[in-house]
Amino acid sequence: MDATGLDSNGREFKTADEMWREHTGDPSKKTQWYRDGVSYWEGVNPTMDGVLGGFANVNEPDISCSEDFLKILLSERFPADARRQPLVVLDCGSGIGRVTKNLLIRYFNEVDLLEPVSQFLETARETLALGCQTNAVHKAVNFYCVPLQDFTPEAGRYDVIWIQWCIGHLTDEDFVSFFKRAKVGLKPGGFFVLKENIARSGFVLDNEDRSVTRSDKYFKELFSQCGLHVYRLKDQKGFPEELFAVKMYALTTEAPKRALRAKSKTSINRPRTIM
Repeated sequence: MDATGLDSNGREFKTADEMWREHTGDPSKKTQWYRDGVSYWEGVNPTMDGVLGGFANVNEPDISCSEDFLKILLSERFPADARRQPLVVLDCGSGIGRVTKNLLIRYFNEVDLLEPVSQFLETARETLALGCQTNAVHKAVNFYCVPLQDFTPEAGRYDVIWIQWCIGHLTDEDFVSFFKRAKVGLKPGGFFVLKENIARSGFVLDNEDRSVTRSDKYFKELFSQCGLHVYRLKDQKGFPEELFAVKMYALTTEAPKRALRAKSKTSINRPRTIM
């Protein structure tokens, strides 16, 4: 990837490939990269404030903006009057079930959660079980304690695969590999939603949690390698200025008739990963 970048200590890299070779250039380094990332999150309290990096106040604008985006997508892709089957979603990097509890379970009949940190997943299971005991129409079904790079979904199970604040832990190679495998998990007409921090240009490597924040251009080059198309996109509003800008992408396997784009306002921010 021909993109310049820097790490959280200010070190510069001429290309993303240079950075990836240094940190994941052989099997042992790559194994350590993923091990360090999970270890970081295993040291985080399984609470709202913990998984949001001390910024629990972003939960409300995060959910609100995501809901506005999701409602448009569902009305366009799965209009209620033409819907003949229950809607099913996969929540990738689900953490403690924050997005599932506050958003996805209200719009989907079944939600599967995918999360590599066992304490987060157990918290999600306990929290969602309380709400699902009296709701047989909208429920959390499967809880997969599996890293994103190792997961292969059941063929044709999902209408939507939601991926929020976790794809930055994947190398470019595993990013492409994941989406190629995950496409098989979509039903006809299904789509991905990727919600992520956005670097102003190139990339920023966070040495602490072993994640990479990519620019919009970087993401779009990877989408092309995955055989995915941007159907819609939306900028997150209402976050503190010290955080990265955040963008939502709706991605489809077929080329849209008309790609809708929104203007993006970004600024130089301190690296921060929240889930």
